[in-house]
Parts: sequence; C-alpha cells; structure tokens
Amino acid sequence: MQLSDSRTFSNPIIYLQVSTLNEEISRRRTFAIISHPDAGKTTLTEKLLLFGGAIHVAGAVKSNKIKKTATSDWMEIEKQRGISVATSVMGFNYGDYKINILDTPGHQDFAEDTYRTLTAVDSVIIVVDVAKGVEMQTRKLMEVCRMRNTPVIIFVNKLDREGRDPFETLDELEAELKINVRPLSWPINIGAKFKGVYNIYEHSLDLFTPNKTKVTERVEIDDISDPRVEEAVGEADAEKLREDLELIEGVYPEFDVQEYLAGRLAPVFFGSALNTFGVKELLDCFVEIAPAPKPVEAVERTVSPEEEAFSGFVFKIHANMDPNHRSCIAFVKICSGKFERNANYKQVRTGKTMKFAAPTAFMAQKKSVVDEAYPGDIVGIPDNGNFKIGDTITSGELVHFKGLPSFSPEMFKYIENTDPMKSKQLDKGIQQLMDEGVAQLFTNQFNGRKIIGTVGQLQFEVIQYRLLHEYGAQCRWEPISLYKACWIESDDQEALAAFKKRKHQFMATDREGRDVFLADSNYVLTMAQNDFPKIRFHFSSEF
Repeated sequence: MQLSDSRTFSNPIIYLQVSTLNEEISRRRTFAIISHPDAGKTTLTEKLLLFGGAIHVAGAVKSNKIKKTATSDWMEIEKQRGISVATSVMGFNYGDYKINILDTPGHQDFAEDTYRTLTAVDSVIIVVDVAKGVEMQTRKLMEVCRMRNTPVIIFVNKLDREGRDPFETLDELEAELKINVRPLSWPINIGAKFKGVYNIYEHSLDLFTPNKTKVTERVEIDDISDPRVEEAVGEADAEKLREDLELIEGVYPEFDVQEYLAGRLAPVFFGSALNTFGVKELLDCFVEIAPAPKPVEAVERTVSPEEEAFSGFVFKIHANMDPNHRSCIAFVKICSGKFERNANYKQVRTGKTMKFAAPTAFMAQKKSVVDEAYPGDIVGIPDNGNFKIGDTITSGELVHFKGLPSFSPEMFKYIENTDPMKSKQLDKGIQQLMDEGVAQLFTNQFNGRKIIGTVGQLQFEVIQYRLLHEYGAQCRWEPISLYKACWIESDDQEALAAFKKRKHQFMATDREGRDVFLADSNYVLTMAQNDFPKIRFHFSSEF
C-alpha cells in the first residue's frame, strides 16, 4: 500500500516523537478545585485521589477520631486549623488519563494564591454547599474563570444534609455565577430522606448508603420508565424523579460539550464527597469532556502545547516543603514541548542557562524525581532564590507568559524582630515567604522600617507561625494605619522627584527597588492623583 505523503516517514524518529507528544497531551487533564471555605473542596480532592489509587485511605480535613489529615493539607498550620492555606498539587493516573489536581485555599485571605493557580489550569471544578449555596468567594473566583473563558463543572455537595431544593440551587447558580447550567445528575430527595442520584449522563441509578469508604450501589437502566426504579426508590420517589427529569429536559438546554469548553455552559453534578457518593460519576464524566492542555497567551505570540520546543512558567513558589532542607520549590506549569531532566533551559528574565538535576512531580508534600514531563504537567524545580512568580523558562526562545500580577495589599503592619540573635534567620524567612507571593514587603524610606502588606488578617498569623516553626525566628507586629500601596512611575523625572519630596514620609520601596506610595486614606490618594497628573499610579505590580 502506498501513501501519498511520503514525508510522514522521512524521519521516523521525529514522527514517533511528535506522535508521542500529541498522545501525552491528549490524555492530560489539569484542573483546580475551588470553592468557599467549608464547602467540601479538600474532601472532594481526597476522594478523587482515592479513585485514582493515589491514596488508600481518605483523610479528614477536620479530624476528631480520624487520625489521618487530608493529603492536600500537609502544612502543620493547615492540620491545626482545618483549612487550606496554600495551593497543593497532586498528579496521578486514572484509566488512560493523567490527572493533575490543584487544590486551592478557599479562605479569602489566600485568594491571591488561588487567582495565580487559575492561570495554570485548563478547567475548574467548583464545589457548592447545598445548604449555603453560592457564597461571595465563589462569585469572585467565577469572575476570574469568566475572564479567561475557563470551562467549569459544578459539584453540589453535602446532599446527605438538609439543604435547598435542587431547582432553587440551579436558579441560584445561574443568577450568582452568571453562567448557563445543565444538570447531568439529579438527586432523589435530600437530607435524611436522600436515596441517591439518577445519572442523566450515563442513564443509571446510583443508590446512596451512608459510608465514608465504600462506593455506592449502581442500577443500570436504559429507560427511566423501567419498573426497577420503583423497586429501588419506591413509587412516590420514582414518579417525582420522572417529573423532575421531564422538567429538566423542557427547561435546560441540551448538554453541548462545545458550549462547556467555551466556558458558556456549566454541567452540574450532585453528591456527598464525605460519603464518597457521586464522586466517581463526576470524575468519569470529567475525564471524558474536560479539555486537554490548551494554547497559552504570551506577550509575543500564542504558544501551542504541540510545539516541539519546551516552554513553561513559574506560577507558585513554596518554601520548606521539606522541613529538613531549607529549600524553596518553584512550581512550573509546562505549556509546550517535552520537559527533560538535565537538559539546558533558558530563564528568560535573566538570560541564564539552567540545568535541573532533580525536577519533581508532586503528591502534595511528597515528591518524586521525574525524567520527563509534558504540557499540562506541573513540575517542581529546586529554587535557591533564582526564580520569581511569573518567570518564563524555555528551550531558548524569548517569550514572556503574562497574567500573574501581585495585587495591592489591603492590610499593613510593621514587622519587628523580637530576638536580635536570630536576625539572619528572620531575614531569610521573610525573603523566602515573600518569594511565595503570600504577602509583600515594603521598606519605608523615611524611617527604614519593614512593612508587610497582605490581603487578609489570617496571613499575618500564618507568617508569624511559619517564621517561628520553619526558621526559628520570632517576630512581633506593630500597627500602622494605611489605606493602599500604589506603585508610581512617571516620564517626567522632575515631577517624580517633586512628588517623592512632598510625600517623603509616605514613600517606600518594594523588593525590586521600585517606588511605592503608601496612602493613609482614600482622600489623600485622590488628592495626590489630582495634584500630580504626570504621575501614574498602579494598583498591581504588573505594569
């Protein structure tokens, strides 16, 4: 048999490489799980890991009798508080698919970590508590997804507890998240009377038994009028289920995968993550419909994952993942080509050529050295202070990935050393924690004092705790009354010098040495903008 295009086989090795690259890309699913605190996000992550065989016992986020804590909540403070304070990355295989989950903090004080994480994923699962519905933090995160047209699946959790009517929940999801929804599973009762869900996507009935470790019983039915539905749930509930399904077909649009991939339609699943119910149905549908790694926008051009040349960007830096080694890890999202251990790569910002002898894949805190990784994967690179969030690493091409700003903090405090013998440890701790992007450091030009700026009060507690337990350095906070930090610049050097002279008491520098104006009220900021029209005021560090 002759093939018309002989070029395909002119170099079989290259053909094989491209073929393997495309296959590896098509089987990857990289997504974030986001929600308001306490909606069950970390519990859902645990159960997904359980189905992937990545763990054998699911941990509890708030544990009384269960001694194992959640895999993704590995930091000591997370175990104590029962909340996630840092994004954790978990990769595992499920059937033919390679899944990368990024479990994000739900607490609004750590929202910036979540915003950055959303730049590194191809799709999102939003977890909503059936009793509390859509809360403020979920709305904010959905806005970020909408800006990037990120495909979204919604998991309505805690069906085994009393909550709202499912139709009310769907109405609220559409109104609050401003997206069309389409249920792909439907609950039979709720709370104490909860009997299970009908899987609309696969035409099967899943019966609920409260059990935190056992997966539920399934009844395969081809037709909802099958008498086995009555046998399973009783006559009244069978009739109600048929009425609800008829209403769904009449009110909601047909499920269209393309609409979902465009970020215009959100499939909805119902279940109970704690009881491992509805999770497998969600996962099976997710791997089938969710997007493989997509092209990524760089300043210069659009980078396609199928390109042979490697490129990736640092979206997160974490200090002390291993308490025995005071090292930082830079999390790199691979955008194109194949990443290889010990190959030479260029750091675009500095122009340095680097080689990575021990790149790692993650299971939360546990790491294993990898020889290769593909688009969609997240690899950890040891960082000795070389990397910043937003850095691009490539095979040689000078491209800059964009969209990883630091936002202007909303809360400020002076940080003071309480143990002069530990000033080196404190300085190193502050430097590494600031590299993570959890907070920002400013040095007051008037008195030389260090100011930490955050978006929430809880971050101050986390910084103080981690400085003590990870670096052996004690600090105390002193109040300072500030409204906002603004980065300033001007093309007119005289105007800039005049502004800095007039506002010398309120001037600071950030870690890059850039000028920052610390306004103590909205009125002062507005007057400064009016009095100095030649000065540009920026409220994020990306300008």
